[in-house]
Amino acid sequence: MNSVCPLCLESQTQPFCSDKKRAYFQCQQCFLVFADRNTLLTAQQEKAQYDLHQNQLDDQGYRKFLSRLSLPLLTALTAEQNTGLDFGCGPGPLLAQMLTEAGKQMQVWDPFYAPEPQVLQQKYHFVSCTEAIEHFINPAKEWSLWLNLLLPQGILAVMTKRYTDENSFNNWHYKNDPTHISFFHQRTFEFLAQRDQLGLEFPADDVVLFKKRNT
Repeated sequence: MNSVCPLCLESQTQPFCSDKKRAYFQCQQCFLVFADRNTLLTAQQEKAQYDLHQNQLDDQGYRKFLSRLSLPLLTALTAEQNTGLDFGCGPGPLLAQMLTEAGKQMQVWDPFYAPEPQVLQQKYHFVSCTEAIEHFINPAKEWSLWLNLLLPQGILAVMTKRYTDENSFNNWHYKNDPTHISFFHQRTFEFLAQRDQLGLEFPADDVVLFKKRNT
């Protein structure tokens, strides 16, 4: 069941490490690390974890945190690139509000809190995803969707903490969240950019920007 990478669909995966709660596997092609899919939470258990998050729209600390993505994203966008989708916005879509305040026309989508199918039928100048990609069971599906949602020259902005090696991963608090099941290395994003012919920039340790080509 764990033999195929859920991101690049490569069959060459190997055991990476394990802790008291679950085992982890690493793809030998794209370097994604993913938790044993036999240990996944149910959808109800997953949502219960998210309901505990207290990210208020007027939380200045959370605004500062999200600005690590919003500022380089806004710098990368042209004045004409004004339509965006915040994918996986959660119960408090603060990033969408911040980008709206910056003059962008925003839509939001979330499987639990904003599951509006029509917003996934449109095209956007940019798509943002903050602290959500690590929750994806089959990230290949969302990745393909994102590329389809983007207009030519569109920007995909992703925020997630990246692992560096096995030793640091073993002691990494980020993996202990039971809703975190997909973990990305810098080489993972480099692989995706090269495979799909995307521009690539790392403006922060936990932020990556991809740029779609003209076609």
